[in-house]
Amino acid sequence: MNLTENKKTLALSGVVLGLIAALLAYMGNPKNMAMCIACFIRDSAGAMKLHSAAVVQYMRPEIVGIVCGAFLISVITKEYRSTAGSSPMIRFLLGVIMMIGSLVFLGCPLRMIIRMSAGDLNAYVGFVGFACGVFTGTVALRKGFSLGRSYATNKASGYVLPAVLVFLLILSATTSLFAFSEKGPGSMHAPLLVSLIGGLLFGAIAQKCRTCFAGSIRDVILMKNFDLITIIGGFFVVMLIFNMATGGFKLSFTGQPVAHAQHIWNFLGLYAVGFAAVLAGGCPLRQLVLAGQGSTDSAVTFLGLLVGAAFCHNFGLAGAAAAAATETTPAVAGGPGVNGQVALIICIIVLFVIGFAPKKKAQ
Repeated sequence: MNLTENKKTLALSGVVLGLIAALLAYMGNPKNMAMCIACFIRDSAGAMKLHSAAVVQYMRPEIVGIVCGAFLISVITKEYRSTAGSSPMIRFLLGVIMMIGSLVFLGCPLRMIIRMSAGDLNAYVGFVGFACGVFTGTVALRKGFSLGRSYATNKASGYVLPAVLVFLLILSATTSLFAFSEKGPGSMHAPLLVSLIGGLLFGAIAQKCRTCFAGSIRDVILMKNFDLITIIGGFFVVMLIFNMATGGFKLSFTGQPVAHAQHIWNFLGLYAVGFAAVLAGGCPLRQLVLAGQGSTDSAVTFLGLLVGAAFCHNFGLAGAAAAAATETTPAVAGGPGVNGQVALIICIIVLFVIGFAPKKKAQ
């Protein structure tokens, strides 16, 4: 079945993706973090002890499932193609930047939509920033930005990331080598098998319908094409219904779980993510899917996301969630500290240098 054939099949794909995310939330994942690529890579980095933030350490099966689901469906449908050689170091840096921006906002574009569906007005501020970042990236594309051509390489190169992730998941499930959160978001998760199957289905469907949060907005801007954005619409509607049915909907800036109301940093965090995603050729979810179907360039971007998560928590770059005052503790406004603010501004400057640096003229 060609899921990109028309808007109806694309919207239906978004509905199914939403149902998977809703099921994972119902089965134990944090409700407004049901399927967040940045958060889950961060948790996995913590599980591998790449950072020591005790509340976000868990080897998320969903990440393994998404990559392997995209891999399996691409092999079955003969779309698997191992490629490499398209500016790998710049792609690594773009992955780091996407993670820093995501963790300043406290979520990737996928979680942005989930938070929007729960009535989190801070996520709507982030969405505006994300759209502006995507627009800036499309301007760079129009001015000739390109990471260069990728080339076919040994088939086995594309097998490495899926195989390594499966190995790590097995280790986490069968040994005590990995860290596990006892409280906080990292301690909240659906059963392993449910998470893995959910990830496999999510990755397979995302591969077949070319799901990309940055790409959907880019297509609207560049080509006035609304096809991919119908996937996002279907996903949003399902999560909205789920949140309203389970009492998770609250239209406000304050009192939202794992969020903050520092609007300038919500805007700039996702601005950086949108800008970097267009330059890299896809949002964090799309990078996982492309890595699964054989792109070792996207596998390098994934490594950038993983290292970026470690940087964020080892060097105090991630935003903090707002918290109300209690009898023993004062209220916390949340948002990024000075380290995170400076790092984000540097990231945005770097994106402008990458995207708008003078191009060499063809000889």
